[in-house]
This record gives sequence, C-alpha cells and structure tokens, in this order.
Amino acid sequence: MTTANRFAICNETFGDWSLERALETAARLGYAGWEVAPFMLGPDAWQISSTMRRQYRETVRSFGLEIIGLHWLLAKTTEYHLTTADDDVRETTAKYLAELVRLCADLGGTVMVLGSPQQRNVAPGMDMHTAMTNAAGVLESLDSVLRETGVRIALEPLGPEEGNFLNTAADARLLHRMIASDSFGLHLDVKAMSTEPEPIEEVIRANADWMIHFHANDPNRRGPGMGDVDFEPIMRTLRDVDYEGWLSVEVFDYSLGPERLAADSIATLKRFA
Repeated sequence: MTTANRFAICNETFGDWSLERALETAARLGYAGWEVAPFMLGPDAWQISSTMRRQYRETVRSFGLEIIGLHWLLAKTTEYHLTTADDDVRETTAKYLAELVRLCADLGGTVMVLGSPQQRNVAPGMDMHTAMTNAAGVLESLDSVLRETGVRIALEPLGPEEGNFLNTAADARLLHRMIASDSFGLHLDVKAMSTEPEPIEEVIRANADWMIHFHANDPNRRGPGMGDVDFEPIMRTLRDVDYEGWLSVEVFDYSLGPERLAADSIATLKRFA
C-alpha cells in the first residue's frame, strides 16, 4: 500500500470554517483526499444545483485535493429509511440515494459510505431477515445508476452503541450476498471495529477481499493516535493485505478544534505508513 498520497479527511471536521480555510489547512498538513458529508453542502441533495456541485468540485481541486466521495448519506434527514416496512418510504429512500449517487459523481467522487444508523435501525418487532431483505431491495435498485456513474457503495458496519443493524463485518457480508450487484463493497472503521468480537487486525484480514474504504479514528471519538488504539499493527495489516484505498480521518468529538484534530491524526498515519 502506498499511503503517502492516500490520506483523506472528512469535511465536517472543520465545522463552520470557510471551505477555503478548511482546504488550505488540509492541503498544508498533507491530506490528498476530501470526503464529503452532504449535509455540509445543503439540507437536501435535491437542492444542491449543478452549478453548486461544479463550483464545489473546482474549489476542492484548486487546493490540490481530490473529492473521494460521500459519507453520512442520510444523516440529518427524517423522511428516509432503509429497513422500514413502509414500501413508500423505501421507494423514496431509493430515489434519494440515487440522487446522492449522482451528486457523488458530479463532485468527482467514486465511493459512498452507507452508515447513517438512525435511518437504518430495525424497528421493534421486525426480524433481522426481513430488515435485511428490505435493505437489499433498496440497494439493489441502485445498480443501474451506480453502473452508469462508476460510483460504488461501501456498506459500513457500526457498533451496537450506534444502532442495531449491520453491527459487524459479517453482518455486512450477509447483506452483500443478498444484493445482485458488484457495485457494493465494504467500509471498515476503527471505532466500529473496536466493538467486534475479533481483534481489529483479524477483521481487516478476513474482509480484505471486498474492503473498498477505511475510516481512521478511535473509540474515544477522536482521531487516530488520540486514544488507546495502537495504529501501528493496523497500518501494518493494511500493508500486508495490499489495501490501496483511502485512509480517511473521521472524528466525532470536535472539542480540540479542527487544526489539532487534523494535524495530530495525519501525524499518526504518517508515522506508521
């Protein structure tokens, strides 16, 4: 794995900073990739015009960064849900996800991380097989737009403190088998993997065959190297399995401020690259 130019950071890390200030900081620190939470561009993907998409893409590129794709796909929305028994809601969700695929492609991205636990949690009384079937139906309907745009969706396991659907990489693999499309892969996240029954390095090795994206963070909700997780064996394992995707920093505790979060995180990744 050549990691020197594969470090990325999520745009929400920079909060209310101007886009230009955030990009200048990320580029100066050595990041090459820019991962976008759609809610940072607007409350609804339908409202992000083609002009806005082009201007955003060109601004990011002007600082020498590459937009790698989207995450937090359904965050801060209330009308969409992946596993619901409501057929109309699932249909609406599929249409919105299709628009997010087009947004991703318009920005120049190629991967979309499907986490958003609140919009996929299994309702009380629904069995997991039904929830999986419902989710698979929504996702399989995206096959044509994914193929058309060249975008891939990365299924993201999240720990039980986040939700009750896709808590492990094994769960994500089961869902993947139910989708008749090769436009889907796996996203692994260090914070989430810390709740898996197997060590993080074993989860990576067991799923290297379909892993297409990776988030670097710590269970304390800060960046890599800012908590108890040792990133040396993680980075070594990524090299061992020949992972060639992005290592994207995603944090949830912003109390230390954007500059320190971004700087300390990439320092750790560079140290063990």
